Parts: sequence; structure tokens; C-alpha cells
Amino acid sequence: MDRRTRVLVVAIVVSFIAFLDGAVINVALPAIAAELGGGLMLQQWAVDAYLLTLGSLILLAGSLSDSFGRLRIIRIGLYGFAATSVLCALAPNGVVLVIARALQGAAGALLVPSSLALIISTFPHAEQGRAIGRWTAWTTAAFLVGPLFGGVLVDLVSWRLVFWINVLPIAAVLLVMRALGRDEAHPGRERIDWLGAGLGVVGLGGTVFALIESSRLGWGSIGVLLPLVVGILALVAFVLWERRAPQPMLPLSLFAARNFAAGNLATFFIYASFALGPFVMTIFLQETGGFPATFAGLATLPPTVMLVLLGSWFGALSTRFGPRIFMTTGPIVVAVGYLLTVSVQRDLNYWAQFLPGILVVGLGMAMTVAPLTSAILGAVDPARAGIGSAVNNAVARIAGLVAIASIGVIVGSQLDVDGYRRAAVAVAAFLVVGGVISWIGIRNPPLGAGAASAGTPTAAPVPPSSDSSPSANE
Repeated sequence: MDRRTRVLVVAIVVSFIAFLDGAVINVALPAIAAELGGGLMLQQWAVDAYLLTLGSLILLAGSLSDSFGRLRIIRIGLYGFAATSVLCALAPNGVVLVIARALQGAAGALLVPSSLALIISTFPHAEQGRAIGRWTAWTTAAFLVGPLFGGVLVDLVSWRLVFWINVLPIAAVLLVMRALGRDEAHPGRERIDWLGAGLGVVGLGGTVFALIESSRLGWGSIGVLLPLVVGILALVAFVLWERRAPQPMLPLSLFAARNFAAGNLATFFIYASFALGPFVMTIFLQETGGFPATFAGLATLPPTVMLVLLGSWFGALSTRFGPRIFMTTGPIVVAVGYLLTVSVQRDLNYWAQFLPGILVVGLGMAMTVAPLTSAILGAVDPARAGIGSAVNNAVARIAGLVAIASIGVIVGSQLDVDGYRRAAVAVAAFLVVGGVISWIGIRNPPLGAGAASAGTPTAAPVPPSSDSSPSANE
């Protein structure tokens, strides 16, 4: 096996591990809550603790990768991911699980940007497209097999095996990496924006804590108000600091481009729904519909399959006709799909009450994802495509983080039939807002002048997972 082949194998396996872990967690949530207690609040934290550290540290991780070497950062991330996976699997209570998930998200942030950056730095430009195409195909497979695989593990063995399965592939990829040696730190590396990273974590952490705990403590509680105020102040300080930082983690100058600014604002609302929708649907199918975890994984799989089958076609159409119409109609089609599921009854009939809506959701997602990425990266100078991609991925992750944190405000303390209906309407509302923002804010580039091609590797996330998605943070 030559060096390039080893690099490709490492990049694929590393990303597959991170994405598979994100794809399986939803189907395991009811079993986790049944054993550890904590109800919906624990289920929220099991997802959001991971998203919090992943979303807030992914930009920092990209800088660390550029500065200290991709292989070094990947190794640190793999050791951290293995250790935290074991801690998740052994968690005796919900508190330990949430802490372990937060640490696991931090390790995942080291893996996601470094894996693709390793391909970019190893393969010559003429071979990058093919290599990244193979990377994309394999990592997308994680989202296809994840829900079904996770459901089988939960039903036949235990939810704990969902975390134990990470250890074996991590050990294998570390062995493969031994032949790659060690890379040297970049001698001219830029200063790391540690203050920006800290403010981002505190800001998101305080806000998310308040959103989740408000359903238990109430908005008037000091335990909610204090974290909320601290979180908001930290986020304001983060923006002010990024405006003046010598090497900002988030270059605000990127948002001077209209399509980049409008596209990321649309991303926030669209990906909030892409995270919240599958989260509530998977839990509802198991806890209220009585589905085993395996069947719940199968039941929510059609949108991912349709995204894989139709995404490239809609990407090509957006290159031909411009992304604006697809970014507008796609989210609205997804919204219609979720509204079709509000006919759900206590005596659930999946084929009549859920499947039609889920198929419409898949069609709308396929219409949306590639054009969205095309519009955003097409607005960024090619030399800054890596950081532009990372920003868009961070926005998508943070959107999911906030959406899932808000579920208690939307549905109350449990996902019964009425709670699911409220959640589906909220998801549809987010999507319509995203579509309207796209129509108002997005402008089609001149023909032949700049939209990222549908065949060009970009940061297009695979949205059915609420945890993580492919990132092109070079």
C-alpha cells in the first residue's frame, strides 16, 4: 500500500468513525433514557453536549491542523475519541454520559477537519477530485448504515455497544498511520485564537444550558437566567473580539459577500430543522409509536437515501439555473413533508401517516443541500474556500445545537402525539423562514462565473444526523 492509498484509507476511516457515531445516537436515545433516567432532558443533553464542543471547536481545530500538522492532530483526536467512547459506554449515570459526550465532541472536532485536509495536502490537484469523491462516498455510507446498525445493536445487545464499536476501527487506523510517520509543525504557523475559542464555548454553553434547563427550572430561576446572561455576553464579546483579533478564528470579512452572509443565515434555520426533525421523529416512533430501535432506524432512512440518489442531480441543475430557486423551494418542500406527518395518531400507522411525508422530506432535502453549499462557497474567494467551508459547517452544527436545546420550549416535557405535532409545525416554520431568506438574500451568479460545481468537493453536510457531518475545512 503506497502512501497516498494509506492517507486515503486513514481519512475515510477517521471520518467514518466520527460520522457513524453521530448517525447511530438518535436510535439509542430512548434506551439510554430508559436505563439511566432523565427523560427528554437527558436525551437533549446526550446530543447537545457533543454538538456544543464540536460546533464551537471545529474552526479552532482547523487552525490547529494547519499549524501543528494533520497527522499529529488526527492521532490526538483518535486517542481522545477512543477514550471518550469507552467512557460513554461505561457511563453509570446521565451526568457522566453527558460529560463524556462533550469530551467526545471535542475529540471529533479534531478529526473532522483534519481528515479532508490530509487528502488536500497529500494528493496533487489533478487527483484531488477523485480522492475526495471516494472519501465522500464512504463517509456518506455512515449515514446510510448508521441508523439501521445502531438500531440492531440497541435491540439485540445494548445501547452501550453503540459506543464500544468505535474502539476497534480506531485501533486499526492507528496501525495504518504508523507507516505515515509524523509530520512537522508549520514553521510559519499563525497564532491560535484561544480567546475566541473560549468565548465561543462559554457563549454557546451558557445559552444552551438555559434553553434546556428552562423546562425544568423555569425562566425565572437564577440557574437559568445567570447562564443565559453569561452566554449572551460571551457571544457578544466573541463577535467584538473576532473583529479585532490578529488571526481570528471566524473571519467576519467573509460575511461581506452577500451570498455568503445570506446563505449562512438560511443555513441556520434550514439545518436547525434538519437536526430537530429527525431527533423528534426517531424518539417519537420508539417511545410513542412502539417501534423497536431497528425499525425506527429503517423508518427514518428514506430521506438519506433520496439525498444520496438525487443530490448530485439537483446540484447540477443549480449550476445550470442558479441556486436561488432550489434554496427557496427545497426547504418549503421539506416543510410540506413535515406538515403531512401532523396527521399522526396515537395508534400509529406508519405507511399512511409518516411515509408520505418522509418521502417529501427526502425530495426537499435533495433539492436544498448541494445548491446551498454551491451558493455559499461560490461567494468565497477560492483561496479561502477552506475557512468558508468550516464556517458553514460550524453554523450548521450550532443551528442543530440550539434547535435541540429548544425542544423543551416547543413540546414540553415529553414527545407524545401533541408534542410531536408541535415539533413538526416548528420544524416546518424554520424551513419556511430559511426558504424566504434564500429568496430575498441569494443572488444567482452570472452564468459560468463562480458557483461551485456540483461535482466539486465542498462542505455539503449530510443532514439526517444530529451530531456531525462531512466538513471540508482544509
